Amino acid sequence: MSGSDAIGAIMKGLEGPALDELTTLYQDLHRHPEPAFKEERTAGIAADRLRAAGFEVTTGVGGTGVVGVLRNGEGPVVALRADMDALPVLEATGLPYASTATTQDAEGRKIPLMHACGHDMHVTCLSGAASLLAAGRDRWRGTLVALFQPAEEIAAGAQAMVDDGLFDRIGTPDVVLGQHVFPNPAGTVLIRPGEILATADSIEIRLYGRGGHSSQPERTVDPVLLAAATVMRLQGVVSREVSPFERAVLTVAQIHAGHKENVIADEATITLNIRAFSTDVRRTLLAAIKRVVNAEADASGAARRPEFRTLNSFPLTSNDPAATAKVSDAFTARFGGERVAEMTPLMGSEDFGVFGATVGAPSVFWGLGSADADLYARAEREGRLGEDVPGNHSPAFAPAILPTLPMGVEALTTAALTWLTTD
Repeated sequence: MSGSDAIGAIMKGLEGPALDELTTLYQDLHRHPEPAFKEERTAGIAADRLRAAGFEVTTGVGGTGVVGVLRNGEGPVVALRADMDALPVLEATGLPYASTATTQDAEGRKIPLMHACGHDMHVTCLSGAASLLAAGRDRWRGTLVALFQPAEEIAAGAQAMVDDGLFDRIGTPDVVLGQHVFPNPAGTVLIRPGEILATADSIEIRLYGRGGHSSQPERTVDPVLLAAATVMRLQGVVSREVSPFERAVLTVAQIHAGHKENVIADEATITLNIRAFSTDVRRTLLAAIKRVVNAEADASGAARRPEFRTLNSFPLTSNDPAATAKVSDAFTARFGGERVAEMTPLMGSEDFGVFGATVGAPSVFWGLGSADADLYARAEREGRLGEDVPGNHSPAFAPAILPTLPMGVEALTTAALTWLTTD
């Protein structure tokens, strides 16, 4: 049986009640988001579904990660990955299955939770593909590995699974495959070789001044003024220290200082995020940040040196060219050229690449269109994509379940069967 015949036969299992059941699963996951490293309910559902399909299942990998292994004779080892965690976002979709969930942050404050980046769709698609491939195991040979990863949003889950002995359990895969929903037309996939998602680093910087009464600024070192000067000076790093032929972003997203209008605070805290498509540019940005911050502190007569703390760090996501060509050809053959587009590199970031890079296995990551196609086309005609088509991390982000869900299941199945032996 050819690979194309195997895909067609296996995908018949998604018709009718099976698709309805996955739709219900997706809506349930969307209604019950969980934060990084606390995805117990989601992980339990994923594990139960894998066991029911005949996988050997290990839970608690890297915290809340789930690993399912289906050994089906001699052949390649193919790993499929989905991330599980949600975001601290107050949902504004108005959907009947919208999240009302909350959690507590590190300071004990109550915050909302939402699947504003589509990880609920990722989990559902991988659950569906794993079940279909298990049911159709007479049509392929090899080993299928399903990875349900925690804590992608904080760039910690993939490394945690690796550090917890992931590859001691599964060996070295021949390929690692994954997908992510984006606000492109639903029913399409987006793929390209090479660099597709940027490196990212988030840094907290504590600036020390000398506090006092607001009526006597001469007796103080004002950390608010120091922070303001630092923020303004940092805005010149990308425009004046990075080549215009490179791509980079430096964003100061938070400034915190003081508690009262007539008290000059002792310290201020800023948090910033940098992104780049080159390790050399990343090094330039990190060095410039330290130089600028320390120089501004010196210029202000700061009481002590600033302190730097890395909050998270995402690696570059880069697709193996040969493996990507293989997946892209399979997508084109399965879906037709009009539904397969070249992915534009994005400044967003992922920790998916950690899996392949750790053991030297090729990895392929593609985009899954999730926006209502008619809405997208109208917004594109009117030049209103940014206003009318909510993107990832928006409180209004909501994938169109159909055809996003079946397309995602079929894309994972197609990509897996590009490696698994089918003849």
